[in-house]
Parts: sequence; C-alpha cells; structure tokens
Amino acid sequence: MKIVLPGGTGQVGGVLRRALTAAGHEVVVLTRRPVRDGEIHWDGRTLGRWAEVIDGSDVVINLAGRSVSCRYTDENLRAMMDSRVDSARVVGEAIAAAHKPPRVWLQMSTATIYAHRFDAPNNEATGVIGGDEPSVPGYWAYSVEIAQNWEREQERAATPQTRKVALRSAMVMSPDRGGVFDYMLWLARLGLGGPVAGGAQYVSWIHDRDFVRAVEFLIGRDDITGAVNLAAPGPLPQREFARALRGAWGMPVGLPATRWMAEIGAFVLRSDTELLLKSRRVVPGRLSSAGFTFDHGSWPQAAADLVRRARRERSGSRRTAARS
Repeated sequence: MKIVLPGGTGQVGGVLRRALTAAGHEVVVLTRRPVRDGEIHWDGRTLGRWAEVIDGSDVVINLAGRSVSCRYTDENLRAMMDSRVDSARVVGEAIAAAHKPPRVWLQMSTATIYAHRFDAPNNEATGVIGGDEPSVPGYWAYSVEIAQNWEREQERAATPQTRKVALRSAMVMSPDRGGVFDYMLWLARLGLGGPVAGGAQYVSWIHDRDFVRAVEFLIGRDDITGAVNLAAPGPLPQREFARALRGAWGMPVGLPATRWMAEIGAFVLRSDTELLLKSRRVVPGRLSSAGFTFDHGSWPQAAADLVRRARRERSGSRRTAARS
C-alpha cells in the first residue's frame, strides 16, 4: 500500500514509518523540513504540490500538530489548536480534490478529550468528555476544546469515498530517545520516579507495537468509522505505574513529588503539569469489541519489554561510539 503520513517526523511518526516500511509499504512523509528520501514539503495549512501524493494513495494517517511537550502559554495553546485544525482541514481538502482518493483517513486525536476522573473508565460509548470538571485549572478545558475541534474538522470534511477514523490515542510508549517513555525512564533511573501529587491520577498508555498493530487493524476494518480509543486495557494509578517502571529498571526507590514540586520540574523542563496530573482513565472499548487483542496489555510486562529494548539501544549506541 501507499501510505501518506502528514506530520510524520515526530516520535509516533517514527514508530509508524519504521514499522510500515518494514512491512513492505511505500511510506511518504509530509513535513515542513524534508531532509530524507520519502519526505515532501508542506506547510500544514495550504494546498500545494504535496497534495499530488495523496491522490492515488491507499491510506492517509495525519499526525500533524504542535508538540504538547511545552509550557501551556496562550501562544503555545493557540499554536496547538491552529496546527491541528489547519492540518486536518487541508488534508480533508486534498482528499476531497483527489481523482482517486484514499480509502481510509486515520486522523490523530487524543485521549485528553475525556474528563479528569477517578470513578470509572472512559470508553467511546459512555466516556465523559472533559471541559467542565470542577477544581481543575481552567486551561485544561482548552486542551479538550483543541481535541474536539481537531475531530470536528475531520468529521466535516467532504470525503464520501474515504472512511474516516479519529485515533483518540493515549501516550505511545516506545524506547526512542526524546519520547515520553524516555523521559519517564530517565526520572526512574535517577530515583525521582515516585508518586506525583499522591499518585492517584490514572495513566493511560499504549505500547508502541500495539499502537502499530491497532493502526493496521483499523486500516483493514472497513466497518469501523468515527472515534476509536487507542489505549491499553489496563490504565492504572500513577503511583502503581511508576512503581512498575522502577521495578523494570531495577531502581528500588522513587522519591515522591508534591504538586508544587511538579510545577517546578515542569517549568525547568519547559513542559506542563497537565501531562502529569490529569487523570486519564481510558479503555479501548471499540477495539476490544471488534476483536483486537493486545500483545502488551499489562503495564508491568510492557514496561519490562520497553526497558529491555532501551538497554539494548543504549548498549548499541555505546559500542558504535567506541568504534568511532
């Protein structure tokens, strides 16, 4: 198949690009800064020559959007909104204008669309959309608004020949440097990966190889449209999540962090505490009902696999550096 990945140069794009290329597919990445073979320039806002690669493709997986790993200033929040909405709109325009449109358009979304809650898990049918929870920072509602507008732009696109799926993805865990798992593992290795603000908030996640398998599953299922949660079936409180990660690495201690300590740490790392403090209790209702099975559905087992791969990659990097 010919698969087009708008915004495919980030962590998730790298995971998909490697796996889909290894499976024998032709993968084309749309990026603002093309540097490799198979990459084509686009600006993420306006139609251009790049739209020619969508015409005649089989699948489009739009991953474009400003990284959420930043301080949630007004400027950055607007950039998150604009980059997601604009890219979804222009991808829809390219598909609508194609003589031979792709048969499926997978649009990245986020599990952050659901409410901050502890009482019950969020699936697609009964999950509570966030935005009006009491006692949370007001700007958290804007993150939900971003997700809603992101999905709405795909829904309103006039692409009758193209099936549309919105991927409400939890955090994709891979051993790649610079990804969310790399950051969490770094804290665990330093002995800092303990409970944050008590650690009762739920963490939803998905192993990178299950993420790829879920994407392939959805490409092949012509009967599935609309929003689909991409999350492992076992979300767990952050204190348990962190304990399992420390155990996988072999770190016996994990210093706890209060809310104000998390604020300081997020400021130093130029990130935001919503990523640490919002309780994302998300489960894969539609995937499970459709018969998808997870190879890495338990976090302790998934963390052990990711740690093994991270150790192997670090060892390989040291050997390469020593030879050079």
